[in-house]
Amino acid sequence: MRWLDDPILDMQHLTMRFGGLVAVNDLSFKAARGDITALIGPNGAGKTTVFNCITGFYKPTEGMLSLRHVDGASFLLERLPGHSIAWKAKVARTFQNIRLFSGMTVLENLLVAQHNPLMIASGFTFLGVLGLPSYTKAERAAMDKAKYWLDKTGLLARADDPAGDLPYGAQRRLEIARAMCTEPVLLCLDEPAAGLNPRESHELNELLLSVRKDHATSILLIEHDMSVVMEISDHVVVLDYGTKIADGTPAEVKHDQKVIAAYLGVDDRDVEKVEAEVGV
Repeated sequence: MRWLDDPILDMQHLTMRFGGLVAVNDLSFKAARGDITALIGPNGAGKTTVFNCITGFYKPTEGMLSLRHVDGASFLLERLPGHSIAWKAKVARTFQNIRLFSGMTVLENLLVAQHNPLMIASGFTFLGVLGLPSYTKAERAAMDKAKYWLDKTGLLARADDPAGDLPYGAQRRLEIARAMCTEPVLLCLDEPAAGLNPRESHELNELLLSVRKDHATSILLIEHDMSVVMEISDHVVVLDYGTKIADGTPAEVKHDQKVIAAYLGVDDRDVEKVEAEVGV
């Protein structure tokens, strides 16, 4: 199993408590470099809380989250502020509820994502407005990268339109394009297929497989659309009430009795009966 041999993310004993509520309970799993890893489970299972711990929105109550780059650089995410997780550890994410800058154009959304390298090129001063060669070069590179991702996501013709005017499915793709403009080593997607029709879900699958293949980006996704999970995932981790109940390949997880029980809301003893009824 690749996730044991070459993990990009190694989560050990993650626990997140909110007062007396245990949202995530002693969770351990590894996500392999170059894999698409799906984190699934019923509503309220703690999936988004896990994402918030990885990306610095929450500081875990307990546990360790280690991210290792291909060059050997290692980061303990639970010890880093959120901006360092994005900038230094190179972890990017999208959200369940779309968070674009709706008043900006589609192109401007992708340029904003490249704010940090542009500020470095300007020396963190007003020197950029003077047209220094270093800044002009960085600005051209940012524009080229933005156009590349607009083309890859089928949005190049809408570059000058307000992001808020895009159809829902196009806004989902724009969020992924914006995240990829930061050149992440780990891309965290929170329900990217939510609200998409079957055609759009298929296009999303193709885009994510392309991101993994062409850019060697590891992907961790939360998803309720099992057609997406089973078609593109290499590795699936299942949560129920904050606790891991399954961890394996899509085929292994699909036939796991605890997973079936959690999704269908039945007692473990009734799983075989339900399986027979639904033809699993």
